[in-house]
Amino acid sequence: MRIDKFLNAVNITKRRAVAEDMLEHKVVYINGMPVKKAKEVKVGDLIEIKYLEYTEEYKVLQIPQTKSTPKSKQAEYIEKLKGKDDV
Repeated sequence: MRIDKFLNAVNITKRRAVAEDMLEHKVVYINGMPVKKAKEVKVGDLIEIKYLEYTEEYKVLQIPQTKSTPKSKQAEYIEKLKGKDDV
């Protein structure tokens, strides 16, 4: 699954357009490398989102088969390693 679709499907971003904008401005990294929206996400990848004041990190646990997943199921797809609350 493409990174822009993945960020939206697992509820990291509210809309795919937001994910695309973040990717365009090079604030999304996979395994330490800035990526474009067509980059494929694989199980085990580390996704890092660098905001102005903090960084969020996620580990990909599985790839969703549907376009969207309920927020209550988010933990099945990603593990939050670091975030705003950890600053």
